[in-house]
Amino acid sequence: MRIGYLQFAPTFGDVAHNLEAVTAHLERVEADLLVLPELFATGYQFVSQAEVMDLAEPVPDGQTTKRLAEIAARRGMTIVAGLAERAGSRCFNSAVIVGPKGVIGCYRKTHLFFEETLFFTPGDSGFHVWDIGPAKVGVMICFDWYYPESARTLALQGADIIAHPSNLVLPNCPDSMVTRCLENRVFSVTANRIGCEARGGKDPLTFIGLSEIVSPRGRILHRAPRDGEELALVDIDPAEARSKALNAYNDLLRDRRPALYGS
Repeated sequence: MRIGYLQFAPTFGDVAHNLEAVTAHLERVEADLLVLPELFATGYQFVSQAEVMDLAEPVPDGQTTKRLAEIAARRGMTIVAGLAERAGSRCFNSAVIVGPKGVIGCYRKTHLFFEETLFFTPGDSGFHVWDIGPAKVGVMICFDWYYPESARTLALQGADIIAHPSNLVLPNCPDSMVTRCLENRVFSVTANRIGCEARGGKDPLTFIGLSEIVSPRGRILHRAPRDGEELALVDIDPAEARSKALNAYNDLLRDRRPALYGS
């Protein structure tokens, strides 16, 4: 199975331009699973609720989801991509998963970060895993990584791969995803963005790049540069994520003792 990410710098507010840029990249890709960054079509640093409402789109009927579904059908791949979702009067920081046969699902970010709490409703979808054929894929978004329960919940649901659209500004995630994969025996694909946004007189946000693909043994299979655009693909065997045995006596998930963990 071939999995990968696209790391790039979206232009804030120019959805058409960002979709064209992504389309141009993906038209030359042969992959089974490709992950795009969080809010890849809109940019990240919103300055008002009205701006969010204007740029957010319904799922599955918005132009971004439709374009991704067209690409997935044409290229025979599954795509996971972060976007601003509008649902009635609410907006969610979401990720869609689309495949050759259309929209597979939508995840709404559970743990909002920083000013996202001003503009988005906390996600109500819960964590889900989708079977795309060669693998089962779970989705979490950016700051969700900070909560071990996110990746563990997906692992307990049978995820082989965690797709992780991100707009990372803190330095900790790339190395910490090694631990998330190791403690759950799953692959992960973190698709971050690059560039800087400084809008409405706010402090600038500089995105750290370093998108990566990590193995169930905690090995970094590929990591992007901090400041360069990159489309990276790695061949994996998703079956490596299905054995949770650590040795002859210990199984990572079987040996859990949730009755003692509390809440």
